[in-house]
Amino acid sequence: MAAFLLRQKIVTFLFSSLNILVTNILVTNILPLNEMLGNTNNTETSSRMNIYLIISGVLSAIAAILHLSCIYFGASWYRFFGAGEEMALMAEQGSSHPTLVTLGIFSILSIWSLYAFSAAGLIFRLPLLRTALIIITSVYIIRGIAGFALIDMPMGRSPEFWLWSSIICLTFGVFHAIGLKKHWSTL
Repeated sequence: MAAFLLRQKIVTFLFSSLNILVTNILVTNILPLNEMLGNTNNTETSSRMNIYLIISGVLSAIAAILHLSCIYFGASWYRFFGAGEEMALMAEQGSSHPTLVTLGIFSILSIWSLYAFSAAGLIFRLPLLRTALIIITSVYIIRGIAGFALIDMPMGRSPEFWLWSSIICLTFGVFHAIGLKKHWSTL
């Protein structure tokens, strides 16, 4: 029971932090007050923004939140999102393994979201921005393509999991690639 309460507190804290970060980015950068009032002379901010990278950041943030939600809601969410029966059973038994693995994925996706927002000009410039975006884009695309090969040998997951997760990863990768190409000279 104590492990469950600790997990709930960690998830609540991380979810609140991510929510504050995304809200802050949206309010201070995408919907600036002067543009809402009709003043669109803010060319510096708008020329740095890249809608494809903004969408990429939002998609990665949503994926991160969904992973965090799996920790919070438990085995039924692990099953629904295709993590496999073994992972769901471990979550039901109170094992810390699903939580740690999912927190790791959450952390990676959150960092990837920040890199997309940074490249889009929504937050401060992160180190190794160009290199990180190349790696992130490559991982999404390679994972998307590789997943199609795993449909016939699902390794504890359903063929539907591999199909849908591959489509999702490829979509994320394409948005990153387009955003990266459009913003290449300024990275």
